[in-house]
Parts: sequence; structure tokens; C-alpha cells
Amino acid sequence: MDKIRWGILATGWIADQLAEAIISQPDADCLAVGSRSQESADKFGDKWGIPRRYPTYEALAADPDVDVIYIATPHNLHYENMKLCLNAGKHVLCEKPLTVNAAQAQECLDLAKEKGLFLMEAMWMKFIPAVRQMQKWVANGRIGTVRLVQANFAFNIPFNPHGRLFDPELAGGALLDMGIYTSTLAHLVLGKPARILSAA
Repeated sequence: MDKIRWGILATGWIADQLAEAIISQPDADCLAVGSRSQESADKFGDKWGIPRRYPTYEALAADPDVDVIYIATPHNLHYENMKLCLNAGKHVLCEKPLTVNAAQAQECLDLAKEKGLFLMEAMWMKFIPAVRQMQKWVANGRIGTVRLVQANFAFNIPFNPHGRLFDPELAGGALLDMGIYTSTLAHLVLGKPARILSAA
């Protein structure tokens, strides 16, 4: 059986989660990691037994043996990282949110389509068995007509104005980091919205 050869772009906590998942799969190989420094790439590679370690994202994207790259950078970097990988001919699994606005997302989707590449947002919620069952029940009418979705998703974390979860320059904030889960749930239950209204 041919294995899917993965590269991981960035070495933070969420990248650890995917590395662990990849190495547990018989049809996948965690082949390479790219970071902003050789030291960080080596540390991550040592932890997960990843043989190829690159000190730049560009070097990872240029590896001819990598099939797909998982992007685990802060939100504000997803757009440029996806374009780098797609232009290098790599399939992409990008951490949520895919981008910070619809125009960036559409550009990346168009680029992937043009190049015949797979591009997907890593939204774990869509793959939870209970959520999939809920979608089936909604679709077949088992729970009736859904008229309202009320959802909460939160966690407690100390305020750090310069941390990626809070800093607007890093596309931090409640909507893009946590709110995306509740809006995704609403979309999974209610379908594509006819229109979207917003106020600030």
C-alpha cells in the first residue's frame, strides 16, 4: 500500500496533535516538518521521529517527496502559507479558520482547483460521529424542522494582548478562534445561509 507522505508546516501545540494522528495511521508517513528555525524543526522532528527537518516553510514546500502539507500557523498566516504550498504543487490541509476573509478563501480555493489539488479546512467538528448523526437526523426529518440553533463553545484562558488568541494583528479574537465552531455547527444544521447580516 502506498503511503500518503505528510509535511507539517509549523511546530506549535496543534501541530503536535496532527503529528500524533499521522504516525498512528498505517497508510500515512510523517515525512517532513518546516519551521522558522532549524532548532525548532529538529526538536519537533526528534519528538515525532520525522526524518526531514527544514528551517523555512519554503524549503518544506519545495520537498519533492511531500504529498500533502498540514498548515498549523497562526490565523493571519494561513493565506500566504496556503498559496506557498499550492503553488509548489502540494495538497493542503489547513488549520481553521481557512483564511481571515472570504476573498482570501476564494482565491485559495480557485488556485487549488486550477492546479487540481486538494484543499481542506481542518475543522474537526465535522467528523465527530455525534455531529454526523445529527446531520442525518436533520436531513431525514427525524427531529422536525430546525428553526433555531443555540450553541456555546468557550474556554478560560488568561488575557495576553500579544498572544495569538487575542491580538487582532494575528487575526485573534473570539470569532475566528472560538466562534468558528458555533457558526460551523449552525451551518451544518441549517445549511448555507440565504444572506448574512452583521453589525459592529
